[in-house]
Amino acid sequence: MSKNILVVGAAGQIGTELVMELRKQYGDDHVIAGDIRPASDEIMASGHFAPMDITDRMRLEEIIERHEIDTVFQMAALLSGTAEQKPQYAWHLNMTGLLNVLELAREGKIKHVYWPSSIAVFGHTTPKENTPQLTIAEPSTVYGISKLAGERWCEYYHKKFGVDVRSIRYPGIISWKSKPGGGTTDYAVEIYYDAIEKGAYTSFLNEGTRLPMMYMDDAIRATIELMQAPAARLKIRSSYNLAGISFAPEEVAASIQKLMPDFEMSYNPDFRQAIADSWPSSIDDGPARADWGWKHEYDLDRMTETMLRHLKEKLA
Repeated sequence: MSKNILVVGAAGQIGTELVMELRKQYGDDHVIAGDIRPASDEIMASGHFAPMDITDRMRLEEIIERHEIDTVFQMAALLSGTAEQKPQYAWHLNMTGLLNVLELAREGKIKHVYWPSSIAVFGHTTPKENTPQLTIAEPSTVYGISKLAGERWCEYYHKKFGVDVRSIRYPGIISWKSKPGGGTTDYAVEIYYDAIEKGAYTSFLNEGTRLPMMYMDDAIRATIELMQAPAARLKIRSSYNLAGISFAPEEVAASIQKLMPDFEMSYNPDFRQAIADSWPSSIDDGPARADWGWKHEYDLDRMTETMLRHLKEKLA
């Protein structure tokens, strides 16, 4: 991976923490944060921020040339829940942003591309347990459709033009540093906030809705490790399955109750229940482990302890 990096979507849930970890590893001056809205105070204070809209190719190219960027992390996207409310805009943002970056890579203006996919590429016809790397993918959401199309574009640009593009199918990502942005797995972040602030939480997913999840530290580490892996070791250029932990809402509640016995949980499922029902319960990420040595570190209880400890400090 290069020493001059642009992270687009730097104000998002993953982008926020990715920027700071990349700056820690590569230096503040070598990691440019870009987004259509201001990023966190920490990002704005620690390095350069470039206001941008990823669908504006001229602006993207201007930033790449000015800062001599050769690696782009294209993290900007409209997530599953929000995308169902704005389907045409979601398709435009999710597809145009990726294709702008891939085209610049094809033209030789950048060398390396990272783009995130998601378990949303799977659907009702996909095996729900230990979903394999290569399987049926018939997504039923706009977000999933755009991610599946994006995977095909990534593989196409790699095979046709030799673009070094790499991708991970993220499960639900959980973090205390920034709130999520409209995804179906957001309950697994909101529950910790409400545990601290209200002592109770109403889940928009039902009991028994088991989904693949991951603590943010593992997700960031996986992303950077993939980009640092030797190209010769990577056999998949669409998107790698990635697994951490799988759980249902009541299991998170039980984990919280080990530390906060009075915490209460209730359920009032909304439209996101149907989305969750179309997704896998667990993921087989054997190829990621074999090809570039992926291994998760956080289980549910360790994640819960970390989330509650940091949120108590943040919300105090």
